[in-house]
Amino acid sequence: MGKEEKKEAKEKIILGIDPGTNIMGYGLILITGKNHSLLQYGVIHLKKYSTHELKLKKIFERITGLIDEFHPDSVALEAPFYGENVQSMLKLGRSQGVAMAAALAREIPIAEYSPKKVKQSVTGNGNASKIQVAEMLKTLLKIEEIPKLLDATDALAVALCHHFHDGRLQTRGRTAGWKSFLEENPGRVKGL
Repeated sequence: MGKEEKKEAKEKIILGIDPGTNIMGYGLILITGKNHSLLQYGVIHLKKYSTHELKLKKIFERITGLIDEFHPDSVALEAPFYGENVQSMLKLGRSQGVAMAAALAREIPIAEYSPKKVKQSVTGNGNASKIQVAEMLKTLLKIEEIPKLLDATDALAVALCHHFHDGRLQTRGRTAGWKSFLEENPGRVKGL
């Protein structure tokens, strides 16, 4: 489906990503008016790659492939949570950054949501477990069977969270959007 067809039907596609260094979840939902439906979800297995660099390359290739196949209107990512292991955080941040770069390379707007915001948006409880999120998504998106790897449903939750917030950028507790960014940073935008 091309962008022209989506605009005529007032549809939009959101790609949700749950970044990871061993398993990265992704989920695509279709929004038609106020309705939402499942397009596809799954995981990118990264454990089999011997170096972090190869993992990053595979993330870029797979996310770019999903973008080229589904032409999402926006990409929503779960922000890394702060852990005690600095090396793990750095690797996770790089994984998230590469996924962002894949979207930005195709000029697709990105948004980032905290894990708590995603859980709150989908279940009404910011401290919900992964299985509670998956169960709620099973109902909301009419998923027949919850997948074994919950990274996929976490990614769907990020996409749905983005839809529920109507695309307003959510980063570390702030509410903003691209319009606000452009107004606050006129010197950083070229060619408009």
